[in-house]
Amino acid sequence: MVFTLKKLAYSFCFFLLEFSIAGKVRAADPIVTVNVISEAGAKQAIEAAEQTAQKLHAPCAIAVVDRSGILVALLKMDGVRDGSPDLAIGKARTSALLQRPSAETETNVNEGRTAFVTSGFMALRGGVPLMAGKEIVGAIGIAGLNKDTDVTIANAAAAAFATTTGTQPVSR
Repeated sequence: MVFTLKKLAYSFCFFLLEFSIAGKVRAADPIVTVNVISEAGAKQAIEAAEQTAQKLHAPCAIAVVDRSGILVALLKMDGVRDGSPDLAIGKARTSALLQRPSAETETNVNEGRTAFVTSGFMALRGGVPLMAGKEIVGAIGIAGLNKDTDVTIANAAAAAFATTTGTQPVSR
């Protein structure tokens, strides 16, 4: 009889423990839903950047990546250097993955945070996050003939994209 009561008590405790653990594990959602830039959104950002570049007479390479840094769209305008597309992709990727303008990475390197140099991130100005609401959905990178013009074009494209999604761009 004692053995049966012990066995029953152990079974009951195990049953309670199983329910309490299982309830906690099952309470967490195993997936996360995020927004990413679409092909249409990438085209809008590229068109806005191209229009600004033409107004400034500043040919450039324009890259748009999704929030994970994967290339969605690329434009190489006539008159830019052969290496500019790679630089534009790197700037956009850095901005998307670090969720901030690539200018901050350049500033960090210039101020002595040299670990960024070996991290695989592009420590050059011209990459800016693209926002939908308060969420970064991608980034745009610009590589032309002048870093200040690159930043101007990237910021204009991000602002135009934010307008189409009804949000404000990241301004830092």
